[in-house]
Amino acid sequence: QVQLVESGGGLVQAGGSLRLSCAASGRTFSSYAMGWFRQAPGKEREFVAAISGSGNSTYYVDSVKGRFTISRENAKNTVNLQMNSLKAEDTAVYYCAGELSRPIRAGQLRVDNCGSWGQGTQVTVSS
Repeated sequence: QVQLVESGGGLVQAGGSLRLSCAASGRTFSSYAMGWFRQAPGKEREFVAAISGSGNSTYYVDSVKGRFTISRENAKNTVNLQMNSLKAEDTAVYYCAGELSRPIRAGQLRVDNCGSWGQGTQVTVSS
């Protein structure tokens, strides 16, 4: 069974940076697209970014384009999210997720088709 564990969340001032990491265990995930999602208080969980198994293709929600960068290190079974120029509206619990039982294109990753989720890490941006 795959386990995903996020780390790197915290409190940061607006304009600052954080780097989230997701470590996968239980299965080599280099063949599968992975994504980051977030859920703010009182809001639905939303897609943030995704990356293909090879790392050659990335996708972002419009609100984070140019500020966030998703990357992966398949040799270490990790996926990262570098977040720069953070805004108060980026405050949320961030989740690493993927579907590791069947291939899904990175551009098609959604909340409702990811079967494996981490426990989440809190990101709080103070204005």
